[in-house]
Amino acid sequence: MDKLGANQLLQNMQQLIEQSQAQPNQKAEGGTNFQEIFSSALSQVNQLQVNAGQMTESFERGDPGIELSDVMMAVQKANVSFEAVLQVRNRLVSAYQEIMNMPI
Repeated sequence: MDKLGANQLLQNMQQLIEQSQAQPNQKAEGGTNFQEIFSSALSQVNQLQVNAGQMTESFERGDPGIELSDVMMAVQKANVSFEAVLQVRNRLVSAYQEIMNMPI
């Protein structure tokens, strides 16, 4: 997941966008629904953050196998993936508010 982390997360975000445009209860081509994809994306973000935290702690302890550049890359991957999920959440909230403000 380290090598594919950010790219895979961005692909999952694209799938979320595509599925949000489909029917709410309709399954996508792959057989997964919006909830499953979003849950998977959240777990990937969590794993990236945990990994970055562990690498940071290892570097602070002075473990010889941990380079500063690796720690910085892990932290940046975690930050970018969190920001992507945050933006998706913001878009979902905005769409929900627009729907709720529609006249009946």
